[in-house]
Amino acid sequence: MNYYFLFKSLHLISVISWMAGLLYLPRIFVYHAENSKETKTIEIFKVMEKKLYFYIMTPAMTLSWIFGLVLIHYIGFQQLSQTWMILKLVFVILLTFYHFYLGKVLNQFKLDQNQHSHKFYRLINEIPTILLILIVFAVVFKPL
Repeated sequence: MNYYFLFKSLHLISVISWMAGLLYLPRIFVYHAENSKETKTIEIFKVMEKKLYFYIMTPAMTLSWIFGLVLIHYIGFQQLSQTWMILKLVFVILLTFYHFYLGKVLNQFKLDQNQHSHKFYRLINEIPTILLILIVFAVVFKPL
C-alpha cells in the first residue's frame, strides 16, 4: 500500500471539510445578525454554529494539519525551504488564524454580544475563498 497517497487523500478530505465549515459558518453569522431580535431563531443559530465549529471545523482543521505534516515528512523537510511550500504554509497559518477568529465571533454570538452587521460577515466570508485560491495556485504552479 502506498501510504503517501493514503495520507494525501486524507489530507484533501480534511481540507475540503474544513473549508466547507470556513465558508458556511460566516454565512450562518449573516443570518444570525439579521435575525437578532427573534429569540427562537437565534437559539437555533447558536446550536448550528456550535456544532459546526466544534464537531466539524475544528476536527477537520486538526486533521488537515496532522496529515499535512505527515506529507511534509514523506516529501522531505528540505521542501520547507521551497517558495511554494513557504507560501502554502503562510496561507494555511492565515486560515488557521481566521478559524480561531470565527471561534471568537461564535463566543460573542453565544453571549449575545455580537458587534458586527450582517454586511461585515458577508465581507469576511470571502477571506477563505481568496486564501484557498492562493494555496491551490502555490501548490499547483510551485512558483520559484
